[in-house]
Amino acid sequence: MQFILYLALIIIATKLAGHLSVRLGQPAVLGKLLAGIIIGPAVLGWVQPDDFIGHFAEIGVLLLMFIAGLETDLEQLRENWKAAFAVAVGGIILPFVGGYGVAAALGLSSSEALFLGLLLCATSVSISVQTLKEMNQLSSKEGTTILGAAVVDDVVVVVLLAVMMSLLGTTDNVSIPLLIGKKALFFVIVIAVSIWVIPHFMKWFARFKITEAAMSAALIACFAFSYFAESMGVAGIIGAFAAGIAISQTSFKHDVESKVEPIAYTLFVPVFFVSIGLNITFEGVGSQIVFIILLSLVAILTKLIGGGLGARLTGFNNHSSLAIGAGMISRGEVALIIAATGLESGMLLPQYFTSVVMVVIVTTLVTPPVLKLVFPQKLKVESPKVLAK
Repeated sequence: MQFILYLALIIIATKLAGHLSVRLGQPAVLGKLLAGIIIGPAVLGWVQPDDFIGHFAEIGVLLLMFIAGLETDLEQLRENWKAAFAVAVGGIILPFVGGYGVAAALGLSSSEALFLGLLLCATSVSISVQTLKEMNQLSSKEGTTILGAAVVDDVVVVVLLAVMMSLLGTTDNVSIPLLIGKKALFFVIVIAVSIWVIPHFMKWFARFKITEAAMSAALIACFAFSYFAESMGVAGIIGAFAAGIAISQTSFKHDVESKVEPIAYTLFVPVFFVSIGLNITFEGVGSQIVFIILLSLVAILTKLIGGGLGARLTGFNNHSSLAIGAGMISRGEVALIIAATGLESGMLLPQYFTSVVMVVIVTTLVTPPVLKLVFPQKLKVESPKVLAK
């Protein structure tokens, strides 16, 4: 029954920390992330990472992105696709150059420096999504641009990772056209299914004489899209986001949204936030403190400037551009997956793995307060009072 104790500790720690964070004028998600560090191995050691935590956290981040899809303004997403693409490109080029430069300056080999640069290109907007949701800005022009840029970023970075591993001889030869083709096929199939299958599936399933039929159909779509995304080499969170958008175009949107949020925010999402903090340990970090500080600064500034520059070049004002850049800072679980891949393939040395994980955590922790600080003031004034979920 240890996992039951873990659940109780996680729920009470995240809710208390979230409440305290809001009282201090910060997004609730910042407190929840810090709660994971405090109750995890780094400080108190009350909760240890295991398969149970991993599975619950995975469901949590999928539901979080599914909710983001439900709340996304599809028309605005279409209007901002050029800006989203420019933000993604800017948020890839500058971090890559910066990461490579720091690694080379610290004496890493060319292949290791290239990999570290690529790792900094990753973006995970799950934390930004939660922060924007608390600020009631997820459907704003800036919010939809951040979400669109994250989709582009994910596809480009995964392709670049495969290309790099193939060229540097750390894996079997990969057919790059096949790799790109699979990702293109994923989007073609998902769009087709979203338009022609999901509406009929939801109506058909909703007629079943069972409890919460429509909600069950929505979760089936969410998890099916996520699994299909992973099988096609695209992150599962993109599949969940796409499923949310698909269902948002049906008459079941509000019913599903009102029922999935209590499930997500009561149980699964808190575990996801805590799981990020559980990756931190401070053992052996002292000898690499310079590496961690330099790489953290480069990781934060290059995404902020690169993403912001992409937004500025496509018509956003300076303040909105800065807000969009801030929304792209967090590397989250995407970078952790890339780091694990690099460790397994030999492109990331074992002695740097913990330090890289800490850099990823730092980018995740700074995202909520930076977003709140730089988001356009006029939008924050118009927002309703935020409650910590």
